[in-house]
Formats: sequence, structure tokens, C-alpha cells
Amino acid sequence: MSLLPGLLLVEPAAFGFNAETAATNRFQSATELAPEVAAARARAEFAALAAALRGAGVPLAIATDSATPVKPDAVFPNNWVSFHEDGTLVLYPLRDPSRRAERREAVIEAARQQLGFRETRRIDLSAEEGHGRFLEGTGSLVLDRRARVAYACRSARTDESLVREWARLMDYEPYLFDAATADGTPVYHTNVLLWLGERIAGVGLEWVTPAQRAPLQRRLMDSGRDVLALDAAQLRHFAGNMLEVPVAGGLRLVASAAAAESLRPEQLQRLVAAGSQPLIAAVPTIERLGGGSVRCMLAEVPAQRSSQ
Repeated sequence: MSLLPGLLLVEPAAFGFNAETAATNRFQSATELAPEVAAARARAEFAALAAALRGAGVPLAIATDSATPVKPDAVFPNNWVSFHEDGTLVLYPLRDPSRRAERREAVIEAARQQLGFRETRRIDLSAEEGHGRFLEGTGSLVLDRRARVAYACRSARTDESLVREWARLMDYEPYLFDAATADGTPVYHTNVLLWLGERIAGVGLEWVTPAQRAPLQRRLMDSGRDVLALDAAQLRHFAGNMLEVPVAGGLRLVASAAAAESLRPEQLQRLVAAGSQPLIAAVPTIERLGGGSVRCMLAEVPAQRSSQ
């Protein structure tokens, strides 16, 4: 297996607007596009992102969504599975029933076959759906894998008690906070307002509850990172939904075209100074209809130490 971490992606089959998830996701917008047109555009955007990642030397595993049942959000696998350096694989409880069919062994098998992931332990939290407790993977959890801290924004999709249980099982420290959009709706996923790089972090402090802004900023600074404050307009353009990935000779910050274009020149300069060179792909259909951007499309598969 590659010494570099890899990424697992799922090529969409029937991508489209999901009215059920839109109840808690203020980033989604309905469209007049015919379903087959929306799906075709999403597949083209997916292919362009995969090509950009491959071109940068990022190891990839590509799984193909099954045609039935229809799964409009299958392009976002990071919400239902996470992979960890010690071989742990976690399956997560999803709030909306329309998404639960996304949990497929064939997708996990792609990570095994194409990236050499060796599963040594499985934690399956999906039964919590029956108890009304939800935790949507690395959408709900933004992980500082180096310091073993799990940042989580409370919402209908991110249950505090389940965050704490996950942290106990995974030997992480939980860091919980609250955030809401301008209309008072809790931010549905932590990873639309927070991302962590090696030396820099982006965070949408404007949406964080005022009393919690300074403590969160201090915590990120104490982790040894420059803190890039993102305003509400930038968050709406998915500047909070990025993922830094190591490549041979450096770091690349995977961002959508909309997110990258929303950044100010001085912010881009700070990224470069932190060694995090943007890797940009345009995914406007996926952003508009799905309410998620490039980070949501990527499930990290860490490099594992040899068992020999």
C-alpha cells in the first residue's frame, strides 16, 4: 500500500436534490433540472475532481454507486464510514432514512482492494438510528488525528452523547460547540465550517455561538495552527468544507472553485505560507443540490503501518 494516505470516493448513479435532508441542510437548493441531467452533471464534476486528485498524486479508491435503491447522496461517503490508522473502521448512524442504503460493503471493499486498507476492528454505531441518536461520520466530526481531538458542532445530525461515546471508543478528546446560520438553524455538519490542516485551520467563527468563539479560536491556535477566520459569505461558498491532503513533496488543500474564489488574496497568501497549496475542482451541481462540497465527497483512508 502507498505510504501516503488515500481517499475513497463514490461515483454517483442517481444524484439529485433530497427534500428529506434539506430539512436540516440550509446549503441545499431545489432545481428545475431533470433528474438525469443533474446526475450526468454530478458525474462529470466527480470525474473532474478525481482527475485533479490523481494528477496531484493522491492515491484513490473509486467505488461506483449501485443503481438501486436510488441514493441521491451516495457521493458523500464520509458521512457513513471512517477509516483509521490502527485498522479501525467505523460505521455511523444517519439521520435521514433515505441515506441509510449508502452503507455498502462494496464501497468498503474498494478501500481494501484499491488502497490496501486492512480492517482490524469494526465499530458499528448504525443501530443508534433506532434510538434517535445520529452521528454522521467526518461530517459531524472534524478530527485532529495528530492530537486525537474530535471537534463537533451539536445539531440534529450530531448527538452530543454519541460524540462522547465515539471519543471514548476511539481514545479521542471530544470538543463540542454550537453554531447556527443567520436564521438560527443549527449548522448541520461541523465540516462545513471547520477544516484542519497541518499548520493552518479554517473556521467560520461568525456562525459559532458568540461566547464560544474565543475559546474555539484559542484551542485551534494552541494546536499549533494559524487560524483563518471565514466569514458567512465564504461559508456559503463552502470555504469551510476543504480537506488538506499530503502529496509527494508537500500538502494540497482540496477546495471547490466556489470556495477558492471566495477567499481574499491575503487569505490565499496565508495558505501558501502554511505550505497548503489549493487543489481546485468545480462541483457547482453537487454543491447546489447536495448541500455539500469537495470535503464531503472524500473519505480519508490513512496509511497503515506494516504488520511485519
